[in-house]
Amino acid sequence: MRNVLIIAGKEIRSYFNSTIAYIFMVVFLVLTALLFFELQKFFVIGQATLRDFFGLVPIVMLFFVPAISMRMWAEERKLGTLETLMTLPLRDGEVVLGKFLAGLAFLLITLALTFPLPVIVSALGNPDSGALFCGYLGLVLLGASYLAIGLWISSLTENQIVAFVTAAVACLILFIIGVDVFLTAVPSWLVPFLKGIALGSRFSSIERGVIDLRDIVYYLSIIGFFLFLNMRSVELRKGA
Repeated sequence: MRNVLIIAGKEIRSYFNSTIAYIFMVVFLVLTALLFFELQKFFVIGQATLRDFFGLVPIVMLFFVPAISMRMWAEERKLGTLETLMTLPLRDGEVVLGKFLAGLAFLLITLALTFPLPVIVSALGNPDSGALFCGYLGLVLLGASYLAIGLWISSLTENQIVAFVTAAVACLILFIIGVDVFLTAVPSWLVPFLKGIALGSRFSSIERGVIDLRDIVYYLSIIGFFLFLNMRSVELRKGA
C-alpha cells in the first residue's frame, strides 16, 4: 500500500504543479453553477432542491473526468517515461491503483468545492438531507467509473486528445444506453440487459435516494473490471 500512496502522491503533485488542474476545476465549478442557476431557473421555480444539479453534473463529468485521465498514461508513453516507471520495483497493480487514487482524489476535491450549492439551497429551504447524501454518493461512484474507463483508454495511446475523445464517447455510450429515449429505439428483449449495464440508470436509482446494494456492487465491478484491463494493457506493454 505504501507504493500505491507514493504513486498517488506523485500524480497529485504533478496535477497541482501545473495550471491545468486549476483551469479544469474552475471551468467545472463555473459551468455547473451556471447551468444550475441559469438554465434550470432555480430562483424562478422557487424549490429548494438539488435534483437538477444532480441531473446536470453527470453530463459535465463526461468531459471533465476524461480530461483528468487522458494524460495519466498517454503522457508517460509520449515522453518515454513509461519504460522507466515499469523498471522500478513496483507491481503493475500498484502503479494502476496509485494513478486511479490520484485521479479520484482530484475528483473528490472538485466535488467538495460544489458544497456551497447545498449550503445555498439549505439556506433557502429545507432539502432532503438523505437525497443530498445519495446524490453525492452517486456522483462519486459514477465519476470513479468514468475515471477507470478513461485510465484504461489512456493506457492504449500516447495521444492525449485521442484518449480524451475516446474516453468521453465510451462513457457517454455507457451512460445513455439506459435512458428511456434510447431504449424506445431498441428491441424490447434487449431493454433489461441495457438497463442492467447502463451507468446512467444506476445513477438515477441512487440519486432518487434509493441505495441498493446491487447498484453499489455494479459500480465497484465496473471500476474493478476496467482497472484490471488497465493492468493487463500495462503488462502487455512491458512484454512488447
